[in-house]
Amino acid sequence: MKRRALLAAGAALPFAAQAQVWPDRPIRFIQGFAPGGTTDILARLLAPELAAALGQPVVVENRPGAGGTLAAEALAHARPDGSTMMLLNNGFAASAAIFRRLPYDPARDVAVASVVASMALVLLVAPDAPWRSLEGFLTAARQQPGELNIATVGVGSTQHFAAEALQAASGTRLTHVPYRGTPDALVALRAGQVQAVMETAAAVLPQVRAAEARALAVTTARRFDALPDVPAVQESAGLDGFLQATWYAIGFPGGTDAAILWRLQAELEAAMRKPALRQRLAGLGLTPIGSTPAAAGAYVQDEIERARRLVMTANIPQQ
Repeated sequence: MKRRALLAAGAALPFAAQAQVWPDRPIRFIQGFAPGGTTDILARLLAPELAAALGQPVVVENRPGAGGTLAAEALAHARPDGSTMMLLNNGFAASAAIFRRLPYDPARDVAVASVVASMALVLLVAPDAPWRSLEGFLTAARQQPGELNIATVGVGSTQHFAAEALQAASGTRLTHVPYRGTPDALVALRAGQVQAVMETAAAVLPQVRAAEARALAVTTARRFDALPDVPAVQESAGLDGFLQATWYAIGFPGGTDAAILWRLQAELEAAMRKPALRQRLAGLGLTPIGSTPAAAGAYVQDEIERARRLVMTANIPQQ
């Protein structure tokens, strides 16, 4: 019995040693969007916390383009030695669903260490719009199929997927109008060119708080702390089980030693317990999560499959 225990302990030593020596060089922390967005801000909040915990610089690198697939390709083709990681978001799942071909395999070439945080999306209408509730808006949409326009920041975006999911769940048909960014979509809303906007909470909190737009519902399972007076979709319209949250996760190249994933998850979880960081995240509209590598990997794969089903049912054009 003792001999078997010693052999088992010896077999575990390389695994434990890998976690102890990693990292032995600076870590490249890539993300697939331009500076200033929520993904970029979150990466730059996490980088110094992880650098202090790991004892090596964590350098944020922006690689925007193609909905985050350029950054994901760089991650997938990096050496699996723990020197490169990426802040993934819903775009990773959306890309797997909307692109017929990708220069990487989302399941094989990316190992997810932890889901970091999530954030609600918000359905907005103009402050002078006739609808005071989501149910009222959906009733109008059913009465006028295809005549009400809904804006997002682009085809295949998280916002687009949320808008399509809402239509599928409610049996409505809206006309999707993609814009280059949130400011353009909000201008179109105020001008009456679109009747609704689907956007992440962080991007529109100032406009909602200033009464420049009216929030009808949030897409999370329950009300969002930063907008306590705004009901969830399933609460407002009776669409039980409706959930379309934006999420953020940290991934490494496929084949990265599991000990590295677990070490990163442990340090991230410790950082997320700090009141100052939690306060900063709350200010962005983010809810901390911090799941294990096994749970995170399963969650992201489920999100990919969910996105693929939505592409089929909503007839979102593939590229």
